[in-house]
Amino acid sequence: MNNKKLVSYSKYGYIFAIPFVIAFLIFTLYPIVYTFIIGFTDLKGAGNTELHFLTNDIFKNFVDVLTAKSFHTAITNTVRIWIVNFIPQLGFALLFTAWFTDRRTKLKGQGIFKILFYLPNIITAATIGILFNALFGYPKGPINDIIQFFGASEPYPFITKQSWVRGIIAFIQFWMWYGYTMVNLIAGVIGINPEIFEAAELDGASKSQTFFLVTIPCIRPIMVYVLITSLIGGLNMFDIPQVFISTDCNNAGLTTNMYIRNQAFAGSYIYCRAAAASVIMFIIILILCLLLLYFMRDKDEAKLAKIRRQERKAAAARV
Repeated sequence: MNNKKLVSYSKYGYIFAIPFVIAFLIFTLYPIVYTFIIGFTDLKGAGNTELHFLTNDIFKNFVDVLTAKSFHTAITNTVRIWIVNFIPQLGFALLFTAWFTDRRTKLKGQGIFKILFYLPNIITAATIGILFNALFGYPKGPINDIIQFFGASEPYPFITKQSWVRGIIAFIQFWMWYGYTMVNLIAGVIGINPEIFEAAELDGASKSQTFFLVTIPCIRPIMVYVLITSLIGGLNMFDIPQVFISTDCNNAGLTTNMYIRNQAFAGSYIYCRAAAASVIMFIIILILCLLLLYFMRDKDEAKLAKIRRQERKAAAARV
């Protein structure tokens, strides 16, 4: 009989997790809690550490933000830009996923194509923002030089026109992230049991039928992940529009994060209002994510879970 004492290694997992937990508490949880707190105070001014809770009207900062015209403009721009860039982003990602994972197509050179499609996501957002600002520069820039070469009488002010500013920012977001979305979807398809596709082929399913009726339902969890992460990232858009916009375009590219930054640091130093706007965006994103999870849930699984709960209640009642 072996009487050697068994060694438990579980404690080492907790030890290795300590640095992350400490960093999370200091640099993530504490700022979040502090932001919620100062949203109900009158904290203003650079270097001012004194704050007082608003006793007469505790929700004043939230009301000021929700009634501010610039906040309405910011949230409208943010939603527009996200929708315009995410629809083609998801469409292209699904198209390339279908090509790269179809066993009957056997596309050659997949590795090269995947690298090229994913490459824009590796480049820093600030670099891409500066690049596109230079490309669409006015009055001199490569795009204006090209259109003048083909007969335009004068340069076009792309970066001062509202529709063009929003469209270019949406294109940049699409171009940067469709490769990342594609990689996630491909990873989900690779995880599907190959026997499912073989059964679909034996049943005579076409390529499109296999993709839409077999592949898409099987990668539902990955689709939910892609939608939620894109929603969170899209509504927190900041770096691309902030770097790309260098001239006055009548707030065409103003996003919610830019609005928060302007309130807190761009001369205003109204920390309490910036915190209130952050809390409002947190609540909006949370509600939208919960709605997305609800509508994207597996309805059949939800029905089975409901039936099981009813059966357990009936069995408990009989006892």
